[in-house]
Amino acid sequence: MNAFTPARRHPKDTRVAVLYGGISAEREVSLVSGEQVIAALREAGFDVTPIDASADLAATISALRAARPDAVFNALHGRFGEDGCIQGVLDWMGLPYTHSGVRASSLAMDKVAAKAVFRAAGLPVAPQRLVDIEELEAEDPMPRPYVVKPVNEGSSVGVHILRTGDNRRAEIARSWRFGKQALVEEFIPGRELTVGVMGDRALGVTDIMADAGEFYDYDSKYAAGGSRHVVPAVVDAAIYAQAMEIAVAAHQALGCRGATRSDFRYDDTEGEPGRLILLEVNTQPGLTPTSLLPEQAAHQGIGFPALCAWMVDQASHGP
Repeated sequence: MNAFTPARRHPKDTRVAVLYGGISAEREVSLVSGEQVIAALREAGFDVTPIDASADLAATISALRAARPDAVFNALHGRFGEDGCIQGVLDWMGLPYTHSGVRASSLAMDKVAAKAVFRAAGLPVAPQRLVDIEELEAEDPMPRPYVVKPVNEGSSVGVHILRTGDNRRAEIARSWRFGKQALVEEFIPGRELTVGVMGDRALGVTDIMADAGEFYDYDSKYAAGGSRHVVPAVVDAAIYAQAMEIAVAAHQALGCRGATRSDFRYDDTEGEPGRLILLEVNTQPGLTPTSLLPEQAAHQGIGFPALCAWMVDQASHGP
């Protein structure tokens, strides 16, 4: 048995409700993740009830009560699905669920709060500012190049890189639909790395080469051919080990459980070893055909049904 796959009760005795869809900007991604998970859990022998979480929360609660699950597989992405909201509902209902709890989920989704936790834990993060949209419209809040991103979105939704000569700043501010503030942080040149964590162990380091855009944006993440993944990443051995250590430390600093994925920028523009910067921790990594966590798990010899079964086994209540 793989070290990442603990013994558990027989799946045919376990009823699992899969929550997917949702009402965030990442609904379509969640639908794909959910469909993959439903098929994988059925292949593993679980009794599965799919539940498309709509805007009608009462209907979702009723569907969960009717399913009487032993565990809930949370395949939702984005706001209301991975920010602590649905986790609070499941805690209130007394249902164990996959991935992180309310506190860790809400911390990780709030990029400003998460980076404060990372800094307190001594983890490397980029200089940043939280700015009002009016300030962004009026002037550059920091020297270029810098990144503008929503405080509470995932999958690179709403992310923009502003370089010297780019005249989109005022337009981005005027069309902003993610609240009254934006997070602005130093742009780190170089490469995009990611590390999946299962429990207290890192799976590996992937080097992500975005082909569909100038960075690992929404299309690069989910469009077929949008990016190329090299696992294990071909980087300096010390950087590889550091990325693995930081991913586990970030997972633990936020109080996460189950599986997470930490994203990094690696500035090797002046040679190796370069500068490694932690961007964020994804408490509910994508589980689509192009997603990174299943790819890293497969590299460790863990097939997708086994990965999903492990997540069900880890389902719990609490923070």
